[in-house]
Amino acid sequence: MKGKLYLIPSPLGEGDPQAVLGGAVFDCIKHIRTFVVEEVRTARRFLSAAGLKGSIDSLEFFELNEHTAEADAAGYVALLEAGQDVGLISEAGLPAVADPGSILVAEAHRHDIEVVPLVGPSSLMMALMSSGMNGQSFAFTGYLPVKPAERRSRLAELEKISRRFGQTQIIIETPYRNDSLLADMLAVLSGATRICIATNITQPDAYIRTRSVEQWKRAVPAIGKRPCVFVISA
Repeated sequence: MKGKLYLIPSPLGEGDPQAVLGGAVFDCIKHIRTFVVEEVRTARRFLSAAGLKGSIDSLEFFELNEHTAEADAAGYVALLEAGQDVGLISEAGLPAVADPGSILVAEAHRHDIEVVPLVGPSSLMMALMSSGMNGQSFAFTGYLPVKPAERRSRLAELEKISRRFGQTQIIIETPYRNDSLLADMLAVLSGATRICIATNITQPDAYIRTRSVEQWKRAVPAIGKRPCVFVISA
């Protein structure tokens, strides 16, 4: 019998996992001994806080991140073929969403292995629901180009799409480029276009505000290197 691939959500930051995860996640974790994770040290810390403290050394971990060769990632399906249940854990939030874990999920489907998603926090959806923008038509754009000129061009393009179709655009960025991205938004987007800045979602110091470009220009927040989701609507 083949094992099942459990998609295990993790908290979006430090703190008690029970504050953001449901009981079914903790029940599931108890019986899994093999995990494919984005970063072993973070996963061990999460699982310890989730109730496995004292038994972490008996678990088996395999890494799947941006540095993992696709062939190696696909090879992890052999664990499931051998009958082991496997837990897939992203660095934060939901596995396989803006996360390389999608490679393993795709392989599981190709090998007719059952995939079991568990409920947990999504910074993308939590930012959208908190933004006050259109939640019936939206697109997750992910990361924008690194080069400033290309990034500004892409922002202008996304604004046109949002204005034409009424479609909310969700964007993420590497934390150390947050302030640069916001600066480009304020330089390129129209004054009436709304931007929601959502940082450290679910954390005690969470900051979620929606303002027009014109309003943001009057008081530009210093986001710094905090995890952030940007939501825009023209």
